[in-house]
Amino acid sequence: MRMLAERGIDGDGRIVAQAARRRSVTVNLAESPLSWLATRGLIDARQIEAGERLRADYERAALAPSVTMRWSARVDGGAGQGLDPTSAHLAAKRRFDAAIAAVGRGLSDVLWRVVCAGEGLPLAEKALGWPARSGRVVLTMALDRLADHYGLG
Repeated sequence: MRMLAERGIDGDGRIVAQAARRRSVTVNLAESPLSWLATRGLIDARQIEAGERLRADYERAALAPSVTMRWSARVDGGAGQGLDPTSAHLAAKRRFDAAIAAVGRGLSDVLWRVVCAGEGLPLAEKALGWPARSGRVVLTMALDRLADHYGLG
């Protein structure tokens, strides 16, 4: 560990240097917030599967904002289900909309932010104006409703 000097002001207005410990952490930027919760045992396998299905439909429907045309080949191996790309896109959009509607208004916003947009729970809580550490409870309820919608046992 490395020692750094932090500066503070004492009661007399003088600048005082204090020793502080610095620690380093490793962060996997490719890990989704959903998989982060799963690896720590905060959500179960049923909730993970429901969230991954929703995210897959979100990505297939190309609902995320983009700046320009995508000229690269599709990563998911094609449209799937024997549909042409336009029909597959529309079918994914319908499935996504139905899933969000099944979850409900109060729960779908945190579900979208964490699962689809990839925001971490603290950021989603702040954006929604919620108290700290309340998002996980609401997210697990949303994932349970989503799993019920998909018929996952």
